[in-house]
Amino acid sequence: MKKLEIIGFKRANLGKKDAQQLRLEASVPCVLYGGKEVAHFHVPMILFRELVYTPEAHIVILNIEGEIREAMLQDIQFHPVNEMILHADFLELHNDRPVKIAVPTKVTGVSTGVQQGGRLVLKAKKMTVRALPANLPDSITVDITGLELGKSIKVKDLTVEGFEIMDAPNNAVLSIEVPRGLKGKQQA
Repeated sequence: MKKLEIIGFKRANLGKKDAQQLRLEASVPCVLYGGKEVAHFHVPMILFRELVYTPEAHIVILNIEGEIREAMLQDIQFHPVNEMILHADFLELHNDRPVKIAVPTKVTGVSTGVQQGGRLVLKAKKMTVRALPANLPDSITVDITGLELGKSIKVKDLTVEGFEIMDAPNNAVLSIEVPRGLKGKQQA
């Protein structure tokens, strides 16, 4: 899994007024939990660009005034009108504790159904996986070679190693839909 370093600064004061002042200074109040003690810090908003506005999942290397910790973004809150980041929660990673994270789905191969005029519909753009931090995948790759018109691939059809997919086994990951123009031709 890709790693991204974010530099943070410890917060001297906690509270609503201090958090609002940090936001005015283009900084995001953050919390790191899951370790020995909870850490309150703030990060310049610009550093969230590569972490938040991408479909990829990342392990975050938090550098809080020289103290290095591995974590993952657990939750992020946005302003409802202007989409400004209001707050971020990070979960500290431990090598012996499994974590859950949503990773993107990638498609590989050429489907016979698509070659016949079908339309590939990706129903699960992301899937939740559970694994130890060392085994977290960058993405889940689904091979569609040989997938015919009207067929789909479900979560239970995927074989993975080192991690577990937490989505329901009968959920469709993707399907090849028959377009209206081909439905009439198939019945004739």
